[in-house]
Amino acid sequence: MRADGGADWSRAQRRLHWTNAALILLAFPIAWVMVAVPFRELLLKFVLFQVHKTLGLLVLMTGLARVFVRVRHGRPEWDAGLPRWQRKAAERLHVALYILLLLVPVLGYLVACTAPIQIPTLFFGIVPVPALFGVNKVWFPVLLNLHRAAAIALVLLAAGHAAAAVHNHRRGRNVLRRMWSG
Repeated sequence: MRADGGADWSRAQRRLHWTNAALILLAFPIAWVMVAVPFRELLLKFVLFQVHKTLGLLVLMTGLARVFVRVRHGRPEWDAGLPRWQRKAAERLHVALYILLLLVPVLGYLVACTAPIQIPTLFFGIVPVPALFGVNKVWFPVLLNLHRAAAIALVLLAAGHAAAAVHNHRRGRNVLRRMWSG
């Protein structure tokens, strides 16, 4: 049972989960496209960067909301048929996913702050996000590589998480149904 007595994920937990998944599924491919767009298509490149940054900030906000709601509501009981080792693996995976959910956008923000070419970050293309740090030619490549590696790790772990949910669903367990519709 959850801390609030519920047997399933709360509506807020389910909505935040799927919102995060959708945001990440949008932000990740945009990142690869935006860096591949040639500088002669500067407007497109700028727009893609702004969309990616906005999605990243939304991932951070919804990730923080998820942590808050998870602490407040807890999680439902594990499916009774799930072996102990799978529960332990799922717990560790969830911790890693939550850490990466917060770390990837923070690293992205630091990349934008330290970039040699300072391009303003405009949330939804309108609201300027201040850079708390200045250009740093030493830290920029380090942060860029960390951001990229953490984003790849997030997507790979999320894919493994999804595959495990589908696997358990096909074995007759209701894990996927509980996160989909409660």
